[in-house]
Amino acid sequence: MRNVVSFFIGLFLTAGVFAQTTWKSDKNHSQVSFAITHMGISEVEGTFNKFDATIVASEKDFSDAVFTVNIEMGSVDTHVEMRDNHLKSADFFDVEKFPNMVFKSNGIERVSKDHFKLKGNLTLHGVTKSVTLEMWYRGSVEGEKGIVTGFQFTGSLNRSDFNIGAEFPEMVLSDKVKIKMDAEFKKQ
Repeated sequence: MRNVVSFFIGLFLTAGVFAQTTWKSDKNHSQVSFAITHMGISEVEGTFNKFDATIVASEKDFSDAVFTVNIEMGSVDTHVEMRDNHLKSADFFDVEKFPNMVFKSNGIERVSKDHFKLKGNLTLHGVTKSVTLEMWYRGSVEGEKGIVTGFQFTGSLNRSDFNIGAEFPEMVLSDKVKIKMDAEFKKQ
């Protein structure tokens, strides 16, 4: 009997140590944005207004976390309706055919105390490529609605890698697109 009790106590303690926690993005305190150079002289910025992000982790410092982000491409917003409609068209995102962009991490490398390299697969415009993002863990706080944690993700991608805007040469639109996500996540 003693061995059975010891086994269950050990099992309970092990489950507590390795329990995975799920975190969901707080849409009111999160943003996904991008920037691209136009005509080599100015930067055009925009956001995606509809997205979901989830973290699943068992380590308190998120060093083993898996991040998943799903962005609705039709929610693009550059504050110019005509440009937004063009971006949604087959010339660029082709949202009727490819409504979502999805990122799922598959590895994290610590760079310094709160800075990491986040590796994963990005699926955009029907193409999946491996990408690496800079990740800054901004900390966690406990508020009246529970524990909230914050992250900032930055990086860049080449639109040509995803067959986006092939008819628009580098002198019109840079191939490089900067991406950024600032997000608060609530513990579930």
